[in-house]
Amino acid sequence: MILGDWGTTRLRLFRADGTGGWEKREGPGIGALDTSAAEALATALGDWAGTAPLRLTGMVGGRGGLHEVAYVDCPADAPRWAAAAARLDFAGQPLTIAAGLAMPLSAVPDVMRGEETQIFGALALDPTLARGARLIVHPGTHSKWAWLEDGVVRRFRTFFTGELYALLQQSTLTRLPGGDDGEDDGFATGLARANERDLLGALFVARAAQLREGRSAGWARGYLSGLLIGHELHAAGDSAPVTLIGAPKLVAAYAHGCALQGRRHQTLDGERAVIAGLHLLEDA
Repeated sequence: MILGDWGTTRLRLFRADGTGGWEKREGPGIGALDTSAAEALATALGDWAGTAPLRLTGMVGGRGGLHEVAYVDCPADAPRWAAAAARLDFAGQPLTIAAGLAMPLSAVPDVMRGEETQIFGALALDPTLARGARLIVHPGTHSKWAWLEDGVVRRFRTFFTGELYALLQQSTLTRLPGGDDGEDDGFATGLARANERDLLGALFVARAAQLREGRSAGWARGYLSGLLIGHELHAAGDSAPVTLIGAPKLVAAYAHGCALQGRRHQTLDGERAVIAGLHLLEDA
Protein backbone atom coordinates (compact mmCIF):
# COMPACT_ATOMS: atom_id res chain seq x y z
CA MET A 1 0.00 0.00 0.00
CA ILE A 2 0.84 3.64 -0.40
CA LEU A 3 -0.59 5.66 2.49
CA GLY A 4 -0.97 9.41 2.56
CA ASP A 5 -1.93 12.28 4.87
CA TRP A 6 -2.86 15.24 2.67
CA GLY A 7 -3.71 18.25 4.78
CA THR A 8 -4.00 21.98 4.23
CA THR A 9 -0.27 22.67 4.53
CA ARG A 10 1.46 19.54 3.18
CA LEU A 11 1.17 16.08 1.65
CA ARG A 12 3.02 13.15 3.22
CA LEU A 13 3.17 9.79 1.42
CA PHE A 14 4.40 6.51 2.96
CA ARG A 15 5.30 3.23 1.24
CA ALA A 16 6.52 0.11 3.05
CA ASP A 17 10.25 -0.41 2.38
CA GLY A 18 10.22 -4.17 2.93
CA THR A 19 12.24 -4.01 6.14
CA GLY A 20 9.49 -2.90 8.51
CA GLY A 21 10.03 0.78 7.84
CA TRP A 22 8.52 3.32 5.50
CA GLU A 23 9.83 5.31 2.55
CA LYS A 24 8.51 8.87 2.63
CA ARG A 25 7.73 11.55 0.08
CA GLU A 26 6.24 15.01 0.50
CA GLY A 27 4.35 17.52 -1.59
CA PRO A 28 2.37 20.75 -1.18
CA GLY A 29 -0.79 20.86 0.90
CA ILE A 30 -4.24 21.27 -0.58
CA GLY A 31 -4.23 24.92 0.50
CA ALA A 32 -0.96 25.63 -1.36
CA LEU A 33 -1.61 24.06 -4.77
CA ASP A 34 -0.88 25.98 -7.96
CA THR A 35 -2.20 23.11 -10.08
CA SER A 36 -5.02 20.57 -9.83
CA ALA A 37 -5.06 18.08 -6.94
CA ALA A 38 -4.80 15.21 -9.43
CA GLU A 39 -1.69 16.69 -11.05
CA ALA A 40 -0.12 17.39 -7.65
CA LEU A 41 -0.71 13.81 -6.50
CA ALA A 42 0.72 12.36 -9.71
CA THR A 43 3.84 14.53 -9.31
CA ALA A 44 4.30 13.53 -5.67
CA LEU A 45 3.88 9.82 -6.48
CA GLY A 46 6.44 9.91 -9.26
CA ASP A 47 7.66 6.36 -9.94
CA TRP A 48 5.39 5.06 -7.17
CA ALA A 49 2.42 5.60 -9.49
CA GLY A 50 0.62 2.36 -10.30
CA THR A 51 2.74 0.26 -7.94
CA ALA A 52 0.22 -0.28 -5.10
CA PRO A 53 -3.26 0.73 -3.89
CA LEU A 54 -3.55 4.23 -2.43
CA ARG A 55 -5.20 5.15 0.87
CA LEU A 56 -5.41 8.85 1.71
CA THR A 57 -6.81 10.99 4.49
CA GLY A 58 -7.16 14.70 5.15
CA MET A 59 -8.25 17.63 3.00
CA VAL A 60 -7.84 15.44 -0.09
CA GLY A 61 -11.43 14.40 0.73
CA GLY A 62 -12.67 17.94 1.35
CA ARG A 63 -14.37 20.47 -0.88
CA GLY A 64 -11.70 21.63 -3.30
CA GLY A 65 -9.64 18.47 -2.79
CA LEU A 66 -9.29 15.50 -5.09
CA HIS A 67 -12.71 14.01 -4.33
CA GLU A 68 -15.20 15.21 -1.72
CA VAL A 69 -16.21 12.57 0.82
CA ALA A 70 -19.18 13.15 3.11
CA TYR A 71 -18.61 13.68 6.82
CA VAL A 72 -19.62 11.14 9.45
CA ASP A 73 -21.56 12.79 12.27
CA CYS A 74 -20.50 12.27 15.87
CA PRO A 75 -20.80 10.14 17.88
CA ALA A 76 -18.64 7.93 15.66
CA ASP A 77 -16.48 4.86 16.17
CA ALA A 78 -13.79 3.33 13.93
CA PRO A 79 -15.99 0.82 12.02
CA ARG A 80 -18.62 3.45 11.16
CA TRP A 81 -15.94 5.90 10.05
CA ALA A 82 -14.08 3.31 7.95
CA ALA A 83 -17.27 2.18 6.19
CA ALA A 84 -17.88 5.75 4.96
CA ALA A 85 -14.63 5.95 2.96
CA ALA A 86 -14.87 6.58 -0.77
CA ARG A 87 -13.38 4.01 -3.13
CA LEU A 88 -12.46 5.06 -6.66
CA ASP A 89 -9.80 4.82 -9.33
CA PHE A 90 -6.83 7.14 -9.81
CA ALA A 91 -5.20 6.63 -13.22
CA GLY A 92 -5.71 2.87 -12.93
CA GLN A 93 -4.61 2.76 -9.31
CA PRO A 94 -7.18 1.77 -6.62
CA LEU A 95 -7.74 4.75 -4.32
CA THR A 96 -9.51 4.92 -0.95
CA ILE A 97 -10.17 8.33 0.63
CA ALA A 98 -11.13 8.47 4.29
CA ALA A 99 -14.19 10.36 5.50
CA GLY A 100 -13.97 13.23 7.97
CA LEU A 101 -15.98 13.74 11.13
CA ALA A 102 -18.50 16.47 11.90
CA MET A 103 -20.52 17.66 14.82
CA PRO A 104 -24.25 17.05 14.24
CA LEU A 105 -26.36 19.90 12.85
CA SER A 106 -28.00 20.32 16.25
CA ALA A 107 -24.62 21.35 17.75
CA VAL A 108 -22.19 24.20 17.10
CA PRO A 109 -20.82 23.59 13.56
CA ASP A 110 -17.42 21.90 13.49
CA VAL A 111 -15.55 19.55 11.16
CA MET A 112 -12.28 17.63 10.95
CA ARG A 113 -10.44 15.80 8.19
CA GLY A 114 -7.33 13.78 8.91
CA GLU A 115 -7.26 14.05 12.69
CA GLU A 116 -9.93 11.34 13.00
CA THR A 117 -7.59 8.92 11.20
CA GLN A 118 -4.93 9.61 13.83
CA ILE A 119 -7.47 9.22 16.62
CA PHE A 120 -8.61 5.77 15.46
CA GLY A 121 -5.01 4.87 14.66
CA ALA A 122 -4.00 5.82 18.20
CA LEU A 123 -6.70 3.53 19.59
CA ALA A 124 -5.28 0.69 17.47
CA LEU A 125 -1.75 1.39 18.71
CA ASP A 126 -2.78 1.74 22.36
CA PRO A 127 -6.01 -0.16 23.13
CA THR A 128 -6.12 1.35 26.63
CA LEU A 129 -7.21 4.61 24.95
CA ALA A 130 -10.40 2.83 23.84
CA ARG A 131 -11.47 2.28 27.44
CA GLY A 132 -13.29 4.90 29.48
CA ALA A 133 -13.29 8.67 29.00
CA ARG A 134 -10.33 10.09 27.06
CA LEU A 135 -9.27 13.51 25.81
CA ILE A 136 -7.12 13.54 22.65
CA VAL A 137 -5.53 16.72 21.34
CA HIS A 138 -4.12 17.29 17.84
CA PRO A 139 -1.94 20.41 17.66
CA GLY A 140 -1.76 21.77 14.13
CA THR A 141 -2.94 24.41 11.70
CA HIS A 142 -6.40 23.93 13.18
CA SER A 143 -5.93 22.30 16.58
CA LYS A 144 -8.53 19.67 17.52
CA TRP A 145 -9.71 18.57 20.96
CA ALA A 146 -11.69 15.31 20.89
CA TRP A 147 -13.62 13.80 23.78
CA LEU A 148 -13.96 9.99 23.59
CA GLU A 149 -15.87 7.40 25.57
CA ASP A 150 -14.97 3.72 25.12
CA GLY A 151 -13.45 4.36 21.70
CA VAL A 152 -16.32 6.53 20.42
CA VAL A 153 -15.68 10.16 19.45
CA ARG A 154 -18.54 11.92 21.23
CA ARG A 155 -17.63 15.51 20.43
CA PHE A 156 -14.74 17.70 19.40
CA ARG A 157 -13.76 21.34 19.16
CA THR A 158 -11.44 23.19 16.77
CA PHE A 159 -9.06 26.00 17.71
CA PHE A 160 -7.57 28.34 15.07
CA THR A 161 -4.25 28.46 16.91
CA GLY A 162 -1.78 27.31 14.27
CA GLU A 163 -3.12 29.38 11.39
CA LEU A 164 -3.46 32.46 13.60
CA TYR A 165 0.18 32.09 14.66
CA ALA A 166 1.22 31.89 10.98
CA LEU A 167 -0.80 35.01 10.16
CA LEU A 168 0.79 36.92 13.02
CA GLN A 169 4.22 36.24 11.51
CA GLN A 170 3.19 38.63 8.72
CA SER A 171 2.05 41.35 11.15
CA THR A 172 3.82 44.33 12.73
CA LEU A 173 4.32 42.22 15.86
CA THR A 174 7.26 40.32 14.36
CA ARG A 175 8.70 42.62 11.69
CA LEU A 176 11.36 44.29 13.81
CA PRO A 177 14.94 43.13 13.12
CA GLY A 178 16.61 40.99 15.75
CA GLY A 179 18.16 37.65 16.58
CA ASP A 180 16.54 34.26 17.07
CA ASP A 181 17.63 33.79 20.68
CA GLY A 182 15.27 33.83 23.65
CA GLU A 183 12.44 31.80 22.11
CA ASP A 184 12.06 29.47 25.11
CA ASP A 185 11.95 32.41 27.52
CA GLY A 186 9.39 34.15 25.31
CA PHE A 187 7.25 31.00 25.22
CA ALA A 188 7.19 30.76 29.03
CA THR A 189 6.31 34.46 29.32
CA GLY A 190 3.49 34.15 26.78
CA LEU A 191 2.12 31.06 28.47
CA ALA A 192 2.08 32.84 31.83
CA ARG A 193 0.42 35.91 30.32
CA ALA A 194 -2.33 33.66 28.92
CA ASN A 195 -3.50 33.16 32.51
CA GLU A 196 -4.85 36.72 32.39
CA ARG A 197 -7.26 35.74 29.56
CA ASP A 198 -6.79 39.02 27.63
CA LEU A 199 -5.61 37.78 24.25
CA LEU A 200 -6.22 40.95 22.23
CA GLY A 201 -4.53 43.13 24.79
CA ALA A 202 -1.62 40.75 25.29
CA LEU A 203 -0.70 40.37 21.61
CA PHE A 204 0.94 43.81 21.29
CA VAL A 205 3.40 42.97 24.06
CA ALA A 206 5.34 41.03 21.40
CA ARG A 207 6.20 44.33 19.67
CA ALA A 208 6.39 46.60 22.71
CA ALA A 209 8.83 44.30 24.51
CA GLN A 210 11.19 44.47 21.52
CA LEU A 211 11.04 48.28 21.50
CA ARG A 212 11.20 48.89 25.25
CA GLU A 213 12.97 45.89 26.77
CA GLY A 214 15.37 44.94 23.97
CA ARG A 215 13.71 41.59 23.40
CA SER A 216 14.72 39.66 20.28
CA ALA A 217 12.56 38.65 17.33
CA GLY A 218 12.97 35.05 18.49
CA TRP A 219 11.62 36.01 21.92
CA ALA A 220 8.60 37.66 20.26
CA ARG A 221 7.84 34.54 18.22
CA GLY A 222 8.13 32.35 21.29
CA TYR A 223 5.93 34.75 23.26
CA LEU A 224 3.18 34.63 20.63
CA SER A 225 3.35 30.84 20.48
CA GLY A 226 3.09 30.51 24.26
CA LEU A 227 0.31 33.10 24.45
CA LEU A 228 -1.84 31.37 21.82
CA ILE A 229 -1.24 27.84 23.11
CA GLY A 230 -1.90 28.99 26.66
CA HIS A 231 -5.21 30.56 25.65
CA GLU A 232 -6.15 27.37 23.82
CA LEU A 233 -5.41 25.23 26.88
CA HIS A 234 -7.60 27.51 28.99
CA ALA A 235 -10.39 27.84 26.41
CA ALA A 236 -10.79 24.07 26.03
CA GLY A 237 -12.35 24.18 29.48
CA ASP A 238 -11.19 20.73 30.57
CA SER A 239 -8.32 20.06 32.94
CA ALA A 240 -8.35 16.29 32.34
CA PRO A 241 -5.14 14.54 31.25
CA VAL A 242 -4.58 14.71 27.49
CA THR A 243 -3.00 12.53 24.82
CA LEU A 244 -1.13 14.73 22.34
CA ILE A 245 -0.80 13.43 18.78
CA GLY A 246 1.04 15.16 15.96
CA ALA A 247 4.37 16.35 14.58
CA PRO A 248 7.14 16.03 17.21
CA LYS A 249 8.13 19.72 17.35
CA LEU A 250 4.57 20.98 17.73
CA VAL A 251 3.62 18.25 20.19
CA ALA A 252 6.70 19.19 22.25
CA ALA A 253 5.49 22.81 22.43
CA TYR A 254 2.07 21.70 23.69
CA ALA A 255 3.66 19.25 26.11
CA HIS A 256 5.78 22.10 27.46
CA GLY A 257 2.64 24.20 27.84
CA CYS A 258 0.84 21.39 29.64
CA ALA A 259 3.80 20.87 31.97
CA LEU A 260 4.04 24.57 32.86
CA GLN A 261 0.30 24.61 33.60
CA GLY A 262 0.50 21.39 35.62
CA ARG A 263 -1.69 19.42 33.19
CA ARG A 264 -0.98 15.69 32.94
CA HIS A 265 -0.23 14.53 29.41
CA GLN A 266 1.28 11.83 27.21
CA THR A 267 2.39 11.99 23.58
CA LEU A 268 2.03 9.80 20.49
CA ASP A 269 3.82 10.18 17.16
CA GLY A 270 1.50 11.52 14.47
CA GLU A 271 3.02 9.52 11.61
CA ARG A 272 2.61 6.21 13.45
CA ALA A 273 -0.98 7.12 14.30
CA VAL A 274 -1.99 8.08 10.76
CA ILE A 275 -0.41 4.94 9.28
CA ALA A 276 -2.23 2.77 11.83
CA GLY A 277 -5.49 4.60 11.13
CA LEU A 278 -5.25 4.18 7.36
CA HIS A 279 -4.67 0.46 7.83
CA LEU A 280 -8.13 0.27 9.39
CA LEU A 281 -9.63 1.05 5.97
CA GLU A 282 -8.45 -2.31 4.57
CA ASP A 283 -11.30 -4.32 6.01
CA ALA A 284 -14.00 -1.67 5.68
